[in-house]
This record gives sequence, C-alpha cells and structure tokens, in this order.
Amino acid sequence: MQIDIFALANPGDPQGTATQEARRQLDICNACRYCEGYCSVFPAMTLSRAFSDGDVTQLANLCHNCRGCYYACQYTEPHEFKLNLPRALAEVRVESWEKFIWPSGLAHLFQKSGVSLAGALATGIALLFAVAYAMRPESGQGFYAVLSHTLMATLFSVASLLPLVLVSVGLWRYWRYVGGDRITLQHLRDALVDAGKLKNLSGGSAKGCNYEKQDRFTMARRWAHHGVMWGFLLCFASTASATVLHYVMGMEAPYPLISVPKLLGVPGGVLMTLGGIVLIGLKVRAEKSLGAPAVWGGEMAFVLLLTAIAASGIALYCATGTAAVRPLLIGHLGAILAFYLTLPFTKMVHMFFRLAALVRDAQTRAR
Repeated sequence: MQIDIFALANPGDPQGTATQEARRQLDICNACRYCEGYCSVFPAMTLSRAFSDGDVTQLANLCHNCRGCYYACQYTEPHEFKLNLPRALAEVRVESWEKFIWPSGLAHLFQKSGVSLAGALATGIALLFAVAYAMRPESGQGFYAVLSHTLMATLFSVASLLPLVLVSVGLWRYWRYVGGDRITLQHLRDALVDAGKLKNLSGGSAKGCNYEKQDRFTMARRWAHHGVMWGFLLCFASTASATVLHYVMGMEAPYPLISVPKLLGVPGGVLMTLGGIVLIGLKVRAEKSLGAPAVWGGEMAFVLLLTAIAASGIALYCATGTAAVRPLLIGHLGAILAFYLTLPFTKMVHMFFRLAALVRDAQTRAR
C-alpha cells in the first residue's frame, strides 16, 4: 500500500468532524502498522486502503480504549502528526451512539452532564417511590409491604422494554451504516467468545494494557470489567429466576439465602460492586485526554450508578428484617429505574454496539 504519510502531517481542521480527524489518523496508522499486533482494531484496519464513514465508525466501536497504541506510537505530540488514536476513536464512538440512538438530543445532553443528570434522576425517582410507599396497600407482605407488586411490575416492565426498543433500533441503524451482512451462528459465536474473554482489554500484551500510565502494564481494567460484566449477568439471571418463582410457583420475595435468586444475586452484586469500585479508581487516575474528555462526567455517572445499584442491593439483603429495609429498598429501586431509563443514553449502550462491532469484525475476517 502506497500512502504518503507526510502528506497527512497536518491535523484535521479543528472545526471538522470527529470522523474526519479519526480518518486522518487511521490513514497514518495504516501506513505505519507498528501496532498491528495490538487489539482487533489494527488487523481490521489493515484490510482497507481507504476508510468510509462507516469504516471509521466500525473501527471506533471495535476499540476498547486500552491506550497501548498511544504509548507505543512515535507520532504522538510533539511530533507534527499529533496522533492520539484512542481519543479520536473515542469521540467517534460517542458520536455514533448519539447519532443512532433516538432521540439524539437527549443522549447528547446526558453525555455532557452525566453526573448531575443521573443524580437528579435517581433522586426524583426515589422520591416517587417514597410517595408510593405512603400510599402502599395494607395487605402487602415482604418487599410488597413497602411498595405494591402492581406498581413495581408496571414501572419496571415499561422502563425495561422501552430502552431495549430504542437500543434495538439504534443497532439496526448502526448495522446498515457499517455495511453489515447476514449474521451466521459462527459469526455470533466468535463475537460472543471474544466479548466473554474481553481479550481486547489485554492491549495486545500478556501483561495487560497501559490504561493508567505509560510504564505500567496491568490487567486491572480487564478483571474489573469481568467483575462488572459477569456480576451484571448473574444479577439479571437472579431477577429472571425470581420472576419464575413469583409468577409460576407463587413464592414472593424476599427469598432466603439458599434459593436460586440469592445464590445468583449475592455473588453477582459483590462482583459488580468490587468491579465498579476498581473501575472508578482507574478512571480517576487515567489520563482524560486519551478518551473523550467532553463526556467524562457522563461515563463516570454510569459507573457510579451501576456500582450504587449493586452496593445498595447487597446492603438491602443484609438489612432484611430490619427498619432499614424501607429506605434502602426505595433508594435501590430508584437507582435501578434511573439506570433503565437512561440506558440508551449512557455508556451502557457500548456493550450492545461493541458486540455488534465484534460480529461485523467476525464477518470481515471470515471472507
């Protein structure tokens, strides 16, 4: 491939789009190829001679922002090329979520003011639950003595289904934009194995990635993501099993420790809490300029909210049978409802888009 990288020396126009700047940097990286052994972005990048907007968007969502390529690059500032590929791809990635998830204006607002919006939303919902508690039915048992089953079932059914519809439509728009083909079971299997192992968070090295600082290789971010991901899945399975127990077997919450919901939910909550705490610490120490600085608050709000949900769930279990159940349940359910309602507009949506990018990458490699 013949590319004159010196013709690409000048950074893109500051008024240009994130996609234009990412394309400029990808062209230089594609000519250099020093980082070809790193994450999935670089093998995928080398398959193209030129990058369409869809190609740039696909590579951006394939990137896990481990930042190893930045610290290995000889063309970062003060070099005239001024490469910062992790940031360029992070900004395209955020733009793609805002573009494909409707309504885009709401996504942009949350990403820019995430901590304040998440806090206000969670507080407002908790107050709503507090009012609902004041109007609770006298016949309720267990958790339903705090809030009626009808209220909880109605609110959470609507709050969980609507975001999934918005995310599904956004994924369909993304798939068309990046030129996705018909999905086979092999494509899906390869993507799920990749996602399950989180191998791209190793930064192309058995020692880990450089997320915290240049001279430190660590697997901390990878293991923390594992904790949050598998903890979340365990908690989801716990909720599903509790639904079966309630509607099929007539067994109402709260459940004892030796029960399927608790055997799944307690370890899941602990994993999510510990993983979330580590991710918060890593994010505070990491260099903001290697991500998308403008949405740092929104990303931190997402991690804080997810960690608060897990921690309050564990606290709620420990408080079973005490007077602390009422305020803890109201706060816990308020945080969960806030999480559901904001899911399409927070970094949580990266889970869906990254899986779609991995499926698309599996298709490309199978050709």
